[in-house]
Order: sequence, then structure tokens, then C-alpha cells
Amino acid sequence: MTAAEPPGPLLAVEGLVRDYRLPRRSLFAPPPRVRALHGVDLQVETGESFGLVGESGCGKSTLARSLLALERPDGGRVRFMGQDLHALPAKALRALRRHMQIVFQDPYGSLDPRQRVARIVAEPLHLLPSEERGARRRRIAEALSAVGLSPADAEKYPHEFSGGQRQRIAIARALITHPDLIVADEPVSALDVSVQAQVLNLLMDLQRRLGLTYLIISHDLSVVRHVTDRVAVMYLGRIVEQGPTAAVFAAPRHPYTRRLLDAVPRPDPARRRRAGQAEPAQDRSTSGRHTPGHSTADGGCPFAPRCPLAEARCRAELPALRAVSQARLAACHLA
Repeated sequence: MTAAEPPGPLLAVEGLVRDYRLPRRSLFAPPPRVRALHGVDLQVETGESFGLVGESGCGKSTLARSLLALERPDGGRVRFMGQDLHALPAKALRALRRHMQIVFQDPYGSLDPRQRVARIVAEPLHLLPSEERGARRRRIAEALSAVGLSPADAEKYPHEFSGGQRQRIAIARALITHPDLIVADEPVSALDVSVQAQVLNLLMDLQRRLGLTYLIISHDLSVVRHVTDRVAVMYLGRIVEQGPTAAVFAAPRHPYTRRLLDAVPRPDPARRRRAGQAEPAQDRSTSGRHTPGHSTADGGCPFAPRCPLAEARCRAELPALRAVSQARLAACHLA
């Protein structure tokens, strides 16, 4: 009798490509395109917390929308629970959506101020079969209790809560269908620092109690270091490094990852002055304000114009994302 084949990852992304059309430059010219995702590959295992980091504009949120089938990619595929999301018929996709939910960045803009909390939290219940919707009140009370709120809060309006409490309501909304995967897009960036730790600890506690799988998207490296098991670093629509969070933060293999870590404030004024002097003026102008399509200007590494270690090969040949050690991947010729 042969051993059972181990199950695949909960979420698998293979060669994902996403293009956007820009406004026409003239009436008869074809609309230019900008590539936001350049063949992204990643896997998220059941029960883990996976982080995705990078500067603003690097394609993190575009990737999240594609993973949740909110946008259709121009190439590649997304497999969730073994099924190709973008190949499913509408009815099958609707049934699968109950297993994936999202927590948005802004706890003020993501909650309808005209609705009571009960209706807000119950919004995803339309994804469930009719026989499961009957226990609506019980589900709402359970979801609110799970995030540290009172079932009585269901009758209140969002304006009656603080920012941290509103984000707890958003998390309760994500929990109400008992999902397998929660995508948290900058879940604490809009909150006060004093509240961020409370929400992060809540997410970690929910994962332990409910066996949740997280994809946490953030530009805040301290958040990712605190709550994730593995991390992928994104630059201009490409994954440039991936591995266990502790290992990546302790010994980054890609120069861009090193640059991100060096930019984290440290309580050493002399070190900050040295870092500021070492950064060339042109590099500060090429931060996350670059459009992802800019990286296709030549065939080399997209980070080469900013990289202090770049060689001739880096400017001529695009590095592939490859294994550089056990469980570590990096897209760098010098890694």
C-alpha cells in the first residue's frame, strides 16, 4: 500500500502577468500598456503566515486582487485549493469565494457608515448555502466575540468605534464565512502605533485558534517580521527574494532587500547620517514612484540602476529567481 500523496499548497501562483492600459497620447495612437506583474510565482502553504513586502507601486495590491479573482490576469494562473480560479465558471467561483476573504487597509473607508455593524459583518454570508445562513445572528455574535468585541456591538454604527475597533469589525467580517485564507492588505498601516500591536496580536491569536492561513501585504518590515513565517520581496512587479522571514531579515541575499532593511529607522543618529550620505541623490528619485512598466526598458535587472553592486551582466541579462540556499530564492546574479 503506497503512502498518500502529500497535498499541494493552499495557494499557488504560476507565471502571473498583469498589464494595464494607459490613456492614449493621441487620438489615433494605440493605448500604451504598463506591466504591473512580470511572471510572478509563489506558493502559500496551509496554516502559514506569508508576507509580501515592497515599496508603494511595486504591484503588491495588484497581485492581491488577482489572487482573489477580483481582476483577471493577462497571463499565468492562480490555483486555490487545487482549482484554477480564473478558469472556473461563475457559479463554482462564487462557491469557492467563501474560503477566501480580505481585510482592507483603511478601517474607515472599508466600512459603510450608514449600516449597522451586524449588516456589515454579515455581508459575506451571501456566499454560503441558504441552510447555513439561517444561523445569521449566531454567526455574527461568534465573529464579534472572536475579535474581542461584544455581540451587543452589532447594533451600533461604525462611527461609534475607534480605528482599532473598526479594524476588528473588518476582521470579524472576514471570519464570518470560516475562510481558509485571509489576505490582509496593509492591515495596520492606518492605525496608531499604540493600536497596531493589539491588532497584530489578535491576528496571530486567531491563526492559532482557527488554523487560518494569511497572506499579509505590507511595506512595514517590522509588521512582517513580527507575524509571518515566510516572506517574498517584490520590486517593480517581480519577486526578487523569498524565504523564511527570520533568515531573509538576518542575511538578505538581494541588494534591494538589503536597501529596504537599511532604510528601517534605528536609534543611532550617526548610523542614519552615514546611510543618508551613502545614498545618491538620483536613487531617492527612483523610489516606489516608478511605474512597474519602467523596469522593461532594457533586458537587464530592473534594480541595476539603483544597485551599488551592479556589473555589466546585471545591465544586460535579467536574473531568474533561483535557489541560492536551502529554502531561499533570489533573483540576483551575485547572490
